[in-house]
Amino acid sequence: MRNVQWVVGTALLGLLVSPLVRSQTNSEDAWLDRTHAYTYDKLWRSAMGLDRLFGSQESAAVYQTLYGSISPAILWDQFHGFQPKLRFRVNVPLPRLSERFNAVIGRVNPDEFITERAQQSGGIPRQFGPRGDDETVFGLSYRTPRPNGGSYGLGAGVRIHSSLDPYLKGDYTYVHGSPRALLVTARQTLFWQQSENLGVTSRIDLDHFLSERTLLRFTTSGTLSQKSKGLRGFADASLMHTLGSSRAIIGSLNIEWETRAPVSLREFGTVLAYRRSIHREWLIMELRSSVTWPKDVPGAARTPSWGVGVGVEMLFGTTQFQALPVTF
Repeated sequence: MRNVQWVVGTALLGLLVSPLVRSQTNSEDAWLDRTHAYTYDKLWRSAMGLDRLFGSQESAAVYQTLYGSISPAILWDQFHGFQPKLRFRVNVPLPRLSERFNAVIGRVNPDEFITERAQQSGGIPRQFGPRGDDETVFGLSYRTPRPNGGSYGLGAGVRIHSSLDPYLKGDYTYVHGSPRALLVTARQTLFWQQSENLGVTSRIDLDHFLSERTLLRFTTSGTLSQKSKGLRGFADASLMHTLGSSRAIIGSLNIEWETRAPVSLREFGTVLAYRRSIHREWLIMELRSSVTWPKDVPGAARTPSWGVGVGVEMLFGTTQFQALPVTF
């Protein structure tokens, strides 16, 4: 069954913190477990309430299969300064709606979600490339299910900026192979957004396991729109290596460009992150460092920008550790 993906940003910080304020115990374990249980309980009950508006009669156990994570972080680099961030992602079963529909509500980077012209973040926006502010997006998407082969997708919604910014998009995705040998994913996306007008994005992802514990991933993407300055794109090569069941190290090389912009080569550099579970299987800490060479003014010197960051990912509905970083 396809799941609905909600992406909720800063508004959920209050939901996470409120049980801590009411807690009457000084025990670290108690408030940590209370926060985790409170967040999970509120989410599956909200999903059940929403789905029952459409007439669902499913039991509570169906909605308790919900899973996701909440990921606050503080990032800093010499070029951009401090970047406090909060991302929230959850997959919610809504059996009353068609299994082919996904609803999206929350704060995301529109360049990742709508036009798909920026590299997809994990739970926390990556400390890399041009910093687009996260904004609230409401949308609905539809996809024909086909895990290996071709599939079509449609989407519509609105980005809430200083004014409403509606969008429409459609894509064709082709998947071939497997990560054990080579998994190739190619996507062609046609979109219209009021602020961007008409545009198209072409993207290719390659995944290959070098060993049982090491995954190599390469992604490249290019976008043309009526508001872009030539071809805007990025390329990223990442290596993820697990160190047992609850630790991982991740390295990434990245480059971004826009061919007719005043500075065509926006940024390039590398990021290194370390992830491990702490206190609980469902609580993961991530430490990262980076060095990039950004430039946004013609004629300015391109100097290295060193960066550091720390993030925490709280899983709910699952305890499955994933090497995929949240601070990229």
